[in-house]
Amino acid sequence: MDSDIAHHKRALRAELRERRQNLTSREREAATAGFTENLQSLVIDLSARSLACYLSARSEPNTRPFLNWAQTQGLRVLLPISRDDGLLDWTVGDNEEEIEGLSGVPEAVGELLGPIAINDVDLIIVPAAAVDASGLRMGWGRGYFDKTLGSMEKCPPVYAVVFDNEYLEKVPREVHDQPVNGLVTPTRIIAF
Repeated sequence: MDSDIAHHKRALRAELRERRQNLTSREREAATAGFTENLQSLVIDLSARSLACYLSARSEPNTRPFLNWAQTQGLRVLLPISRDDGLLDWTVGDNEEEIEGLSGVPEAVGELLGPIAINDVDLIIVPAAAVDASGLRMGWGRGYFDKTLGSMEKCPPVYAVVFDNEYLEKVPREVHDQPVNGLVTPTRIIAF
């Protein structure tokens, strides 16, 4: 049974990865503008003064314009740093200096604050491959965010950022998969 779910996830991830690779530069630019506007609205609606957000890889929804806006607004933004043990450390980055992390994704450079630093934020914004109608998030298979969210005692609202066609009726679920409170696409914000 578990191997069937894992196989289904691999196949779905491959399909979603291909969709992202086929986006034109014009589609990416329009999506980035929509993501930025909707993420800004979410922060304002939730009166968030601090948040955790990821630095986007090339194929992911672009969070950089939003992060630049957050910095100009004086928001405290924690950015993830991957660890060998599968957990995430956090840093307050300046959005200017980046390195390639353990999984090949961009990571900020700054003072390491440790895994529990995320407990002090008002909002968590996570990457995802897809989210379903029940709020279940399917990541890219490394498990960093599932472990982080699953270990939090009191979790603030968590929103996944996905393209419109990655909001699906249902995604395959494994025991460790963590749900989100909502999602942000280029055209809408959905709360579950």
